[in-house]
Amino acid sequence: MGPIARIFAIVAGLAGGTVFSQAPEFAQQYRQRIGGAIDELRVIVEDFNAQAAEHHLDRQQALNAYAQSSDDFLRDRGVSMRSTITRYETLLSQQLHLGTAAPVAKPFVLLGNADDVVFANTWRHFVPGVPVSFAGLVWGAIGFIGGWIVAALLGLGARQAVRTRRVHREVR
Repeated sequence: MGPIARIFAIVAGLAGGTVFSQAPEFAQQYRQRIGGAIDELRVIVEDFNAQAAEHHLDRQQALNAYAQSSDDFLRDRGVSMRSTITRYETLLSQQLHLGTAAPVAKPFVLLGNADDVVFANTWRHFVPGVPVSFAGLVWGAIGFIGGWIVAALLGLGARQAVRTRRVHREVR
């Protein structure tokens, strides 16, 4: 590998390391947003449960009452409430998985079952952080190695193309 190729590989490695080192920070910011979403959904779900209890119904009985209504609005409201409860329970489960995962594994847990709305909002408002945690350093190293490998492979491809071009010129 020539000096220019080495410099390119180091720059690519540093770029990859910088980008990948942000994965734990993104997971942390996602986790904070998911906590906020859960807090708000909890208010709605607990209010629904309390209203159902006031009428001597459990949650499922109240949802069934909506579903059996002859009024389209009430049936649609029941579908909406069921969706809200499902999302609340899904986010709770995801929060548990993120909370119990090792710091280095949190980005993988996030990518495995991210909530589309929370993910999009986290991405839109993401603020990079300095990777001073062990997980940030590990992800930075992974990105550095990945960037270095990509640069090396591109360099090999470029060298092969130059050699092929030289051979074709010599044959003519």
